[in-house]
Amino acid sequence: MKIGIFDSGVGGLIIMKAICKKIPEYDYVYIGDTKRVPYGGRSHATIYDFTCEALDYFFKKENCKIVILACNTASSRALRKIQKVYIPKYFPDRKVIGVLIPSAEECINSKKVGIIATKGTVNSNTFPLEINKLNPQIKIFQNPAPLLVPIIEEGDYEFALPILQKYLKPILNKKIDTLVLGCTHYPILKNEVRGTVGGKVRVISQDEIIPEKLKEYLSRHSEIEKKLTKSKKIKILFTDITPTVEKLSQKWFGGNIKTKLIKL
Repeated sequence: MKIGIFDSGVGGLIIMKAICKKIPEYDYVYIGDTKRVPYGGRSHATIYDFTCEALDYFFKKENCKIVILACNTASSRALRKIQKVYIPKYFPDRKVIGVLIPSAEECINSKKVGIIATKGTVNSNTFPLEINKLNPQIKIFQNPAPLLVPIIEEGDYEFALPILQKYLKPILNKKIDTLVLGCTHYPILKNEVRGTVGGKVRVISQDEIIPEKLKEYLSRHSEIEKKLTKSKKIKILFTDITPTVEKLSQKWFGGNIKTKLIKL
C-alpha cells in the first residue's frame, strides 16, 4: 500500500520532494488538482467535495493506506469532516492527515505569529485556533495572499516579489517573531520571503517540518507503517498538465519522471 499526497496544484510537490528525501523507502502517489486550482476562494462544501473525489482516487485506484492533505485550504476546511464522516463511512481502515496542525505545533514558543495563506484558510481561522490551543498567550496576525497561488501555478515568479511584500507589510508592522507560510505553494518563494522579513523573524516553511512529522507519525503507528510497500516508486498525477507542472515535476524528481493526466 502507498502513501498519497494531495494538493490543489503544484505546491504540494515541494512537500513530497522533501518527504521522499527524508523517508525514500516508501511508495508515493501525488495528485494535484490543477484543473480546479486555486481552492482558496471556494466554499467549504466545494472544497470538501473536491477533496473527497481525490481521496476516492487514492483509495480505490492507487491503494493508498494513508493520504496527507498537503493543502492548507483542504486541511482547514475539509479535514475534520473527512475524518469524522467520510473515513468512518467509506474507508474505516485508511487514514487522512493534514499539514496545518504540525505547523501550529512549531509556533508554541513564539510570542507574535504572522500567517499568510489563502482566503479560505484565513477565513476558516483554523491556524489561530490550533495555535492558541497550544499556547493561549500567542498573538496571531493573519493576512490572505490570494494572488500568490495563481502566480506560482503559472511559474511567473518574477512578478511575485512586489505582491509578496505587499501581503507581508501589515504583518511585519506588528513586530512578529514568527511567520507561518500557510499554503504549500509558498515554500517555492521561501527565499524571497526570508529576504523580505529579515533574520530576526523565524519562517516556518512546511517542506522543512512535514517530513520529520510524518516519520514520527509512522513510527508511532506501526499498524499503518507495516502495511506500506517499500519499493521507492513515485507516481505523479494531475487533473490538468501545464508547462509549469511538467517543469517542476522534472526539476524536483528528475528528467525521467512521467506525469499522468487523470480525471477525478
